[in-house]
Amino acid sequence: MDLYEYQGKQLFARFGIPVSDGVVATTPDEARKAAEQLGGPVVVKAQVLVGGRGKAGGIQLAATPDEAEAKAGQVLGLDIRGHVVRRLWIERASDIAREYYFSITFDRGAKKPLLMLTTQGGVDIEQVAADTPDKLARLHLDPLTGFLPFHARRLCFAAGIPAEETQQVSQIMEKAYRAFVETDAMLVEINPLIVTPDGIVRALDSKYTVDDNALYRHPDIAAMRDVEAADPQEQMARERGVNYVKLDGDIGILGNGAGLVMSTLDVVALAGGRPANFLDVGGGAQADEIVTAMEVLLSDDKVRAVLFNVFGGITRCDEVARGVLAALERLDVNVPLVVRLDGTNDVEGRKLLADAAPSNVHVEQTMLGAAARVVELARGVA
Repeated sequence: MDLYEYQGKQLFARFGIPVSDGVVATTPDEARKAAEQLGGPVVVKAQVLVGGRGKAGGIQLAATPDEAEAKAGQVLGLDIRGHVVRRLWIERASDIAREYYFSITFDRGAKKPLLMLTTQGGVDIEQVAADTPDKLARLHLDPLTGFLPFHARRLCFAAGIPAEETQQVSQIMEKAYRAFVETDAMLVEINPLIVTPDGIVRALDSKYTVDDNALYRHPDIAAMRDVEAADPQEQMARERGVNYVKLDGDIGILGNGAGLVMSTLDVVALAGGRPANFLDVGGGAQADEIVTAMEVLLSDDKVRAVLFNVFGGITRCDEVARGVLAALERLDVNVPLVVRLDGTNDVEGRKLLADAAPSNVHVEQTMLGAAARVVELARGVA
């Protein structure tokens, strides 16, 4: 679950990471009152779960409360990469001498937390890694050992942090790692981590992602989820207990088991297609679950063709075939479906589909063949 900047900063403050004072506003009038409360110049910051706010005009400096009200009117309702701004963070403006970048994420390849620190803050970390990789200090931590003082010194030295700021930066890194562990986070990012002219180091921004699977341990964080901002398909999937992630393509993908679905995404891409989603119906999918999954998948109007890729281990392929036929009966399915069944009762499943002979269902026996066919059909519909 991604958090808004102000929510991430609330967690930062809980763990002792210094942040700027600010107030949430949802109307221009609230923005003016917030600016009056904070005093002095403020920054009107759009709260959206996507990057690129500054370039899109979602971050505005306001010298007075009246100007804050006017700027808020401009930013509210702004569409930033498909996300409409519905709330603002009115923050006391900061004088900035230098900008750093710090983050903690989970490196799945190394199976360890990865810490990154650079003096090249304020820009995308991908740009820093590409243009000046020598300025990006990286460190994997053993989760059993945790974050120790020498880790902080090593990162600060490798990144070139000035000696007079090392202690403050080290303390922030230690507290950020504690937040990362204790909130079951997948990402804690501060960009920029600023240094003020009087030498104070402070988190000016926050990107914070918490593992969905751990939210039951953090009801206070779970309550921060903005249901209105969620993608409609992903929200529908969450309500119905389906593992679904929306992507940017036009080929719907449905499989049983996360590994098989990931492989299917790769094979479709290899065949020249663009997957529209990740959808895993689980290892023991029944007919009703197939219908539910199809309803979620087809709610995306970008889907031009659908690929079912099912391996029958716990799941029986004849049960999946019945689910496909039930979905065709209950739902308005006007896109072609490619079905690949392999494993338990695959012959029976293919026979059920052959006997019913729906005009828009195409049965393939191999994964490569199914991927090639669905790409071909999606192009034909397009």
